[in-house]
Amino acid sequence: MIYRKRRGTASVPGGYYRFATSLHQSVSGFGDGDFIRLRDEYGNVWRGTAERQEDNTVHYHFRDSNGKTVSGISDSFGIILRDQSGHVWRGFLM
Repeated sequence: MIYRKRRGTASVPGGYYRFATSLHQSVSGFGDGDFIRLRDEYGNVWRGTAERQEDNTVHYHFRDSNGKTVSGISDSFGIILRDQSGHVWRGFLM
């Protein structure tokens, strides 16, 4: 009998991420699979992960070196994140 390795869920696509708020703050960077590294306009580095859920959405969690966190969700239309202050970050994956 031949056994095949079963593939669980499909991995999260990688590429270039770009997020912006209504206050014209921006964060951008690259991601490969479920690990993402972003840099904001002040030079802070945000490291994050992406986890694909069963309903075909992706949950994002980011943290910078100062301890600030941003988390959110994406669907087929785009990515929406919310930070600790309540600001909404809208973005996309290219």
